[in-house]
Amino acid sequence: MANPILVTGAAGRVGGIGRTVTGLLLRQGRAVRAMVRKEDERARALRDMGAEVVVGDLLDLDSMHRAIAGCDTMYLGMSVSDTYLTATVNAAAVAKHHGVKALINMSQMTLAQMSITETTPSPQHKLHWLAEQALNWSGLPVVHVRPTVLLEGFFLIVTPDSVRESNQIRLPFGGGKTSPVAVEDVARVVAALLGDPQLHIGKIYHLTGPQSENMDSMAQEYSKALGRTITYVDIPVEVWRDGLLKRGLPVHLVNHLATMADLHRARRYDRMSDDVLTLTGQTPLSVQEFVRRNAETFTAPSRVA
Repeated sequence: MANPILVTGAAGRVGGIGRTVTGLLLRQGRAVRAMVRKEDERARALRDMGAEVVVGDLLDLDSMHRAIAGCDTMYLGMSVSDTYLTATVNAAAVAKHHGVKALINMSQMTLAQMSITETTPSPQHKLHWLAEQALNWSGLPVVHVRPTVLLEGFFLIVTPDSVRESNQIRLPFGGGKTSPVAVEDVARVVAALLGDPQLHIGKIYHLTGPQSENMDSMAQEYSKALGRTITYVDIPVEVWRDGLLKRGLPVHLVNHLATMADLHRARRYDRMSDDVLTLTGQTPLSVQEFVRRNAETFTAPSRVA
């Protein structure tokens, strides 16, 4: 039997790229080693799917040896964190030691607009950029995957409350356009690359949804999906930032999200790519279909008289 493919972040709550990749690979008959942070119901669910589950931490070299040893191919993904760069370098060092033949790295599309002299105020963007540089310097056979904003990781978290309560999308995006991409489309790309990585080594892929539109147009997509009128209300970035902090989100994450909002206002998220279609043969999920699939999340429960 072929060596297992390592999938890190396989039990991640937000977005769930690693978990979705694991499911796709298993359905293809691939052997998958799913790395999780702890034993819980999500780890048990992965075992029930047929994955080999290993408990580990990207910041712990010993556990990374247990996760990577015996794997020729791996997916490296991690949520927004101030330890992102350290975790990437740890994983890269152990992967090189074990002779990994292909590493698919989850990055961010904003890096296409960054360089040694161009950056953003987001601490996470800077860590992502440095992580890509470190992986390139490592000499590992790397493929960088750069999705734009994730539908599940952003719109499913920060827009449902106001849509349910007031039929409004309240975001500080101004008139800027955006082309969010669904986790399932990102996961399909990653699974395709893991299944046959050698033709893609050294390449960078940019992943977007099927169209770039401003928030007024996106509100129309919500309206069509939900069968009621949804409008967009532009709010100040600082007001939005304060609200995120009150919800208990980490400062590092909030500073990153606030930068994303500023970049949207500056029209830096108006970008498109055909890479999802090219790599998977399928058109990426639209905002309207995404909202339709998650209609219950955006709809207040009916009140019984």
